[in-house]
Amino acid sequence: MRPASRPRPDPAPETGVNAARTRGQPAALAVAAAIVDEGRSHALLLVGPGGVGKTTLALDIAARLLCTAEPVAARPCRACRACRMVDSGNHPDLHRLAPDGPGGQIRIGERSNPDPGTIRGLTSSLALLPVEGGARVVILEGAHRLNDDAQSALLKTLEEPPAGVTIILCADDEERLLPTVRSRCARVRLGPVGVRDIETILGEAGAADPPSAARLGRLAGGRPGIALAYAAAPEAVTGRAQIGRTLLDLLDAPRARRLTVVRQLLAEAATAAALLSPSATATAGRSGTRRRTAAEPPQATADETAEVEAAADGAAARKIPAAERRRAAAFLVDVWRAVARDLALVQLGDVGLVRDISILDDLSAAARGLPAGASATFLERLTRAGELLESNVSAELIADGLVLAWPRRRSAA
Repeated sequence: MRPASRPRPDPAPETGVNAARTRGQPAALAVAAAIVDEGRSHALLLVGPGGVGKTTLALDIAARLLCTAEPVAARPCRACRACRMVDSGNHPDLHRLAPDGPGGQIRIGERSNPDPGTIRGLTSSLALLPVEGGARVVILEGAHRLNDDAQSALLKTLEEPPAGVTIILCADDEERLLPTVRSRCARVRLGPVGVRDIETILGEAGAADPPSAARLGRLAGGRPGIALAYAAAPEAVTGRAQIGRTLLDLLDAPRARRLTVVRQLLAEAATAAALLSPSATATAGRSGTRRRTAAEPPQATADETAEVEAAADGAAARKIPAAERRRAAAFLVDVWRAVARDLALVQLGDVGLVRDISILDDLSAAARGLPAGASATFLERLTRAGELLESNVSAELIADGLVLAWPRRRSAA
């Protein structure tokens, strides 16, 4: 008679670097962990495109620093009280700041009575003793949105931080930070995440079934935060595909038609961007700062969202606030960049690398008769348009310039 098999013990929970939430960034995770473990710097600058996981990595670092497990190599353990508070977003010694307000900036704050969520409010909090008696961590999301005054006010804290304080700056574009700020930080770069890793992230979050995760993994262009945002707003995915098809139709359109349609595209982009904005806010610890994920754009207010919806129904675009118009234009440029890239790949015969396979037939039809290299040249123009949007150039002027420069098919010309 065969003896009864013994039940297998449950696998031991992962600890240390293996317990990190960061996916697809092994090199960045290892470098960041080494910097904080060896005490090489009290300030880190995480640099990479929006949505690649900078805030997730920053939270992994925070968990490692605030964890109380022994030995140190087992941190974060994800089981102690400190780790649980970090994961739930209410650790009193974890301070998070993010761009806020109509201009989407991190402000310096009033000198006499600084508001929470400002640099002066942060320095006031750091002047107090830690609540838990150990380390303290500051995460500045969207640090490239620090205005010059706020950066200057942050310099003193970067130069002489209180004991046990680690400051983590997450920036899409490090060139927008002052050289004096960059020089005081250890730099860690994050690149695009592989499609498979993004599918894993979506699966672990329960955000999408496998077929949807595979599609969103391609569509996100190496940015898991964007994939998560799209998974939560499938209407935005539909709107994105519709914008892509309209852009392809404009390859055959005359000048006057293009100028008319691009304003409609801005309204549709505003609607999609509003769908991707968070509808609720949370409080991070006792710092009183607003929390949002790295994937989420600056939040639109209820009034702004209402005006965006009105624009989608035919209201004049001039009624939309300037910040919302820039967000819409940024979304349109992002979709346009993906369409131009996919169009160039179809022309080269690399159909397998196309991101938005839902419009593959439209891309194949549009590629016929398009001058060779036209899409690749236009991509450079889109990069410049994104830079101009960050410089607060009129969204309508940028959109008009792009649609007039959008190539024309030979049959249409």
